[in-house]
Amino acid sequence: MSHFAKVVNGKVVNVIVAEQDFIDILPDKNLWIQTSYNTTGGKHYKPDSNPMELSDDQSKALRYNYARMGGNYDAAADAFYEDKPFDSWKLDSNFEWQPPSERPQDGKRYAWHEDELKWVEYTPKEGTPVEEA
Repeated sequence: MSHFAKVVNGKVVNVIVAEQDFIDILPDKNLWIQTSYNTTGGKHYKPDSNPMELSDDQSKALRYNYARMGGNYDAAADAFYEDKPFDSWKLDSNFEWQPPSERPQDGKRYAWHEDELKWVEYTPKEGTPVEEA
């Protein structure tokens, strides 16, 4: 089984798991584009690897990123990508949004503040569940 995204006017409106034979019989089959759940930033990762581990066969990388509902598809580049998170961020050559400055890598949590164009340390409120980074 494969993942397919339905794209209308450059926007991903649906993502399903299906066989190519099923897609081929749909009346709107030309709107469905295969996407890879294991592709991020133009690289293919081994399924179910945690932490993510690059696949030995990078020819499996498909359309730069996995298609997400509400995301975008650039037909000329044959690439899926997310909506722009902040006005100051730029789309890189792997179709990932990059901030104007790198996030600090000191083990602390940070949030981007667009008004100040910088990363600001973030401390969750007491009692708020915190995911491991």
